[in-house]
Amino acid sequence: METSIIIEGVIAFFLVIAGIFGIVGSFGMIKLTETMQRLHAPTKATTLGVGGVLIASMLYFFLVKGDFSFHELMITLFLFLTAPISAHFIAKTYMQANTRPTDLPETGGDYGWSIYDDPPVRSDTPE
Repeated sequence: METSIIIEGVIAFFLVIAGIFGIVGSFGMIKLTETMQRLHAPTKATTLGVGGVLIASMLYFFLVKGDFSFHELMITLFLFLTAPISAHFIAKTYMQANTRPTDLPETGGDYGWSIYDDPPVRSDTPE
């Protein structure tokens, strides 16, 4: 089965985008000095770089080989869900370990920062 130039172009596009994000993420890990800055580079590189490779692979197997790759679809979905969540937890842990409550701005709401203050008591829960 012969592939068209458009299919090859789309697959190559996702591979190039993935490579660019991988290089930018690696460069960010080298150049950025603070933990919170360094956290940003690999999460974007992982999510968009590896995601681009997985999307290109899915397109290749679907459009060229005629097979649907369910495993790669699941890996892509889990990657897009878990990378930002894990980055959020790392950032929250860093903030709790290295920031004093007095260094933070006011929240502007009825409650304070969740990492320092207990959650509010709900009035509709039975005691």
